Amino acid sequence: MLQHNQAVCSPARPAALAQSRLVTRSHLAAFLAAAFSALLLIVVVAPVADSSTTQLIGQPAPDFALRSLDNENLRLSEHLGEVVVINFWATWCGPCRQEMPLLDGVYGKYRLAGLVLFSVNIDDTQDRAIEMARTLKVSYPVLFDTRKEVARAYQIGTMPVTVLIDREGVVRYVSEGYKPGYEKRYTDQLRELLNK
Repeated sequence: MLQHNQAVCSPARPAALAQSRLVTRSHLAAFLAAAFSALLLIVVVAPVADSSTTQLIGQPAPDFALRSLDNENLRLSEHLGEVVVINFWATWCGPCRQEMPLLDGVYGKYRLAGLVLFSVNIDDTQDRAIEMARTLKVSYPVLFDTRKEVARAYQIGTMPVTVLIDREGVVRYVSEGYKPGYEKRYTDQLRELLNK
């Protein structure tokens, strides 16, 4: 016959029981948060990975026309025969802020060799983008894609994204994200394209 052990209730026992319930609830909350984060990554990031900008490599660059900071309409296809760099960025993106002055240096160095650089901002409004471009004193054209039509055409999922297009209008290189030193990777590719 099985005996049932009864817990002896002592003054310390209810506190220990309450503490173990808190620990269990904390573990449950942590588990649920981790599960939710994993699900969010699967739902949000997986589609981005499937539509990576690297799929554009070797393909004709999607044409576009956007209004610039100088209030001009600039069209990509008008620069056929030139090497074009398109840099997608947003004001909320810290790495974008780091990369923009470096891109300005690249633009200054290679502009006379036939480099065209379009900086495409994807913020919902232009005000903060204008302020950031002026604060960073960039000399290249800043374009506004507030409807994000160009960003969709280029399958942008991360920020920043830098796309190199050859003289025939074909995407040759894509750099996603930015960390110090990334500019060397696409500068090497850029030199190669400019020398063709």
